[in-house]
Parts: sequence; structure tokens; C-alpha cells
Amino acid sequence: MRSPSRSSPQLPSIELVIASTNMHKVREFRSIFKPFSRFDLLSLSDFPDYIPPEETENTFEGNAILKAVHAAKHLNRWVLADDSGLVVPAISGAPGVFSARYAGSDATDLENRKKLLDEMQHLLDEDRQAFYECSIAIASPDGLKKNVKGTCEGILLTQDRGSGGFGYDPLFIKHGYNKTFAELEESVKNRISHRRKALDKILLSIESLFSA
Repeated sequence: MRSPSRSSPQLPSIELVIASTNMHKVREFRSIFKPFSRFDLLSLSDFPDYIPPEETENTFEGNAILKAVHAAKHLNRWVLADDSGLVVPAISGAPGVFSARYAGSDATDLENRKKLLDEMQHLLDEDRQAFYECSIAIASPDGLKKNVKGTCEGILLTQDRGSGGFGYDPLFIKHGYNKTFAELEESVKNRISHRRKALDKILLSIESLFSA
């Protein structure tokens, strides 16, 4: 007599907090994590009483680690934090870690882009090379577990194109493409972005951390 079939045990879900209230960024994380149904992603919007630390480091890596470790300790949860921005070598690497506040602490994306265009108006086309950089850190309440980096190289236009994306996306065209990040479909951008490259690296670490 054949024994009844048994379904394989379901793995418990893994709760991760994305250390951000930027819903554009959180949506991008969730889109990239969608194939991995085991992960349950929260954001800092789910913890309105939590006060993030000031981003005082001078590198993306330093700020990502700072945010991940601080949130993991205070929320007593596993946390993913990223720090990312645009780097333009011809203007000494600006806006860099100040990308989100390039035109001031309360600046809008439009104001940041306008300041960048003003700073670059003297540049020749070949000097408008730029790259996005993303550093992602994962931490538990015990401390930092892993930190990785991803980059995406391209060129900057002299005026905005496209209505999607956020930040400097309307100005940035990745090498090998003819549309800005703000013109690309979200699914395409999420496949080629700096954040995707960093996430692909850290997903391997996450799987090994939790399987252990």
C-alpha cells in the first residue's frame, strides 16, 4: 500500500527592515526581492518612533554600515541599509554622498538636478561621464554581517528626459542604452541598476546567513 504523500515543510519567512522612508527606494527593493517570497520586507515607515542617525560618514559604505547597525540595534531586528548616489569625476566626485541633499537639506530632486546642471555647464560632452554607486549593508542586533557595493556607469544629459525614477534618473543614461533611467520601464531599470548589482551580491550572503 502506498504511503500518503507529504508536502515539503514550508520554510519560515524572514523579516528584513529596509532602513529607509524613501518609498521610491523601498519599492525598488521590494520589486527586486519579489522572486524571493521567503522575505517579508518592512521599511522605517513601519517604525514611526525610530529616529535614524545623521549620515556623518564620507563614503557610501560608511553611511550604509552606520544606518544598518544603528537600526538593527534599536529595532532589535535584521536590517538592510543602503547609501547610494551619483558620482561625477569631472567635478571632484560630486554630488557623491550629498546626492540627496546637494542643493540643501530639504532640497527636492528637481533642485538637486538644477544645481548639478549648473555645476556641469562648462563641461564638454566627454567630461559628462558619471556613475551611480550603491553600498548595501546587512546587520543583526549583534552587529554588521556583510557590506557590498554595486556601480552603474553612464553619461549625463544637459536637461531632464522622462518622468519615471527619482533623484538624478532623468539625466542619467547607462552606457549601451539610449534612454534615461527615468524613461526606462521600472522592470528594466531594476535589472541593470547599481542597487540591483549590490543586491545580487548581498542576496547570496543573506541566504547563507539564514541557512546557517
